[in-house]
Amino acid sequence: MTARTTGAPAYAGPVDLDRYGRYDPFRGMTDRSVPPAYDFDGRIGDAAHPAEPGRYHLYVALSCPVAQLARIARLLLGLENVIGVSVVDDDRDGRGWAFRERRGPDEVNGFTLLSQAYEASRPGYSGHISVPVLWDRHEGRILSNQYFNILRDIGTQFGAYATSDVQLYPQELAGRIDAVNTLIYEEISLALSATAKRHEDVRPQVIAALDQFDARLATHRYLLGDAITEADLRFYTTLVRFDQGGNALSSITGRPLPSWERLHRYVQDLFALPAFRETTLVVPEWLADARP
Repeated sequence: MTARTTGAPAYAGPVDLDRYGRYDPFRGMTDRSVPPAYDFDGRIGDAAHPAEPGRYHLYVALSCPVAQLARIARLLLGLENVIGVSVVDDDRDGRGWAFRERRGPDEVNGFTLLSQAYEASRPGYSGHISVPVLWDRHEGRILSNQYFNILRDIGTQFGAYATSDVQLYPQELAGRIDAVNTLIYEEISLALSATAKRHEDVRPQVIAALDQFDARLATHRYLLGDAITEADLRFYTTLVRFDQGGNALSSITGRPLPSWERLHRYVQDLFALPAFRETTLVVPEWLADARP
């Protein structure tokens, strides 16, 4: 196990693109036609990794939508004193994510680069250095870097320690949540990452999916009814970035998100909750009036 450091906080040096170049998520890969691998797939809740206060620690970036999922779940369930968090700096060079004064140090291991967590977990590791990372403090290694598993485990395994009654993945809704998650990912999230030359190709499917969700919200406060579920977290992190990322300047849909009246109101409703608001780094103008 890596011992916690003492004394002054340890930080990485400034971003240096001249020396280290830009970060390449395909580093170590010869086939760039496949996405980077996320190789750490441990789960909280098996015999070796029970849910325990203080055992697990998150490494996140404030700008990362999938890291935001874990952060929302942690706050929504009231697990701030159960699962710790360290935040990497917003900017990175070829070394990957780093800890700098802007976001604070790694108070668990004293790492200055997130790559050190990967190296400590798998010596010689040369793959993608991604966030979020779920660190097991007992074993001194990364348990998981698969965001969908991290979100699911935070949402289902810590009920005994949660200070709210939110259930992100109730078994009676499991199949419906999975189906909605798939629709969000395949019809919207993937399409929004399309290159500019493919915008015309993906436009019909994105608009159709958004229309479908907008219609759903005519009779539901949230995607599966009157209670927030995991699907709402996944949809929110897509929609709140909708006009900043893939749909910037409405380049895919030809219209901004607020033109879907129910979707606009839905995101405002979620943003009004501290767990969503406090984890949103860049707030679009059309959400400003939803601040408490």
